[in-house]
Parts: sequence; C-alpha cells; structure tokens
Amino acid sequence: MRIIAGQWKGHRLRPLKGRDVRPTTDRVREAWMSALGPRLHDASVLDLFSGSGALGLEALSRGARSVTCVEQARKSLDVIRANVDLLGARDECVVAGDDVFRFLSRLAVPADLALADPPYATGAASRLVELFREQPFANELWLEHPFREELPLPPGVKTRRYGDTAITTLLRDT
Repeated sequence: MRIIAGQWKGHRLRPLKGRDVRPTTDRVREAWMSALGPRLHDASVLDLFSGSGALGLEALSRGARSVTCVEQARKSLDVIRANVDLLGARDECVVAGDDVFRFLSRLAVPADLALADPPYATGAASRLVELFREQPFANELWLEHPFREELPLPPGVKTRRYGDTAITTLLRDT
C-alpha cells in the first residue's frame, strides 16, 4: 500500500494485517481521490472507519489542510499512528480512538469532507447515511460500500462503480 499522488507520492504505508481486513484498493483509492479533485484543497477531512489511515493520508498528500482519522480497533490505531509518523504528519492529522457514531454525535463543527469505508455487511454504511441525512457531519460524505448493498439514499445521489465496490456521494443539502 502506497500514497498514490501529492507531496508524499510513492511513500509506502504500513498495512493492516489479518484475514478480516479489507483495505480500499489502490485502484479505487486513486479513482476516489481523482473524483474529489480540487475539493481536497485546504479541506478539513474526516477519515471514518480509518483502518490504516490510507484514505486520510492520501487526502493530506493531495492538499487537505487537516485530517481526523476515527477508528476504534487498537491494532488499527497503532498502524495509523505509525503511518502518520512515517510521513511526518502529526501537525495535520489527529487520530481519534473512538467508535465512529459516538465520535460523530459529539462533533461540534462539521468537516468539509467525510470519507468513510465502513466494514461490509454490518449495517454501518446504512446507519452512516441515515445519520448524515438527519445531522450532517460534513459538507459532503463520500462512502465506500459493496455495489449491490441497498442504502437509504435520497433521489439524485451519485454512485460510482468500480467492479464490486461503489463510492456514493451525499451532499449536505440533499
């Protein structure tokens, strides 16, 4: 796993290990970041269900002002912190060891962008969509999920497909 573009292009990140780990592939992450494009410039970003922190760190590499990685698994937190240190990103990256939904319930100021890759087949993606529609925690939510997963989406929401993976974008005012 590596940073694909930006100031840290080519830097290898420490991956998560384990049979239950499903990291976002480089191909999907590259397409995702390209679709975000100039939105990343000077943005405050939430990396929800952060895993290794690769999404948030890629966003920082491409011009985000700050990233908050939210993850509750202890081994993931260790990997995120190691990756933040590897890139020298401590000043721009906060690592929050917390349940994503508990963290969002206490969030005082919405972020510019929220990037989320919740665990598949747990209902977390649907729950995140419902929470975003009730109480937007960012101006935009970019959500990775299985393409065939039914989500409680409002009409007109854009979904991009990458094989069996989809990225759905919800805007604060939809």
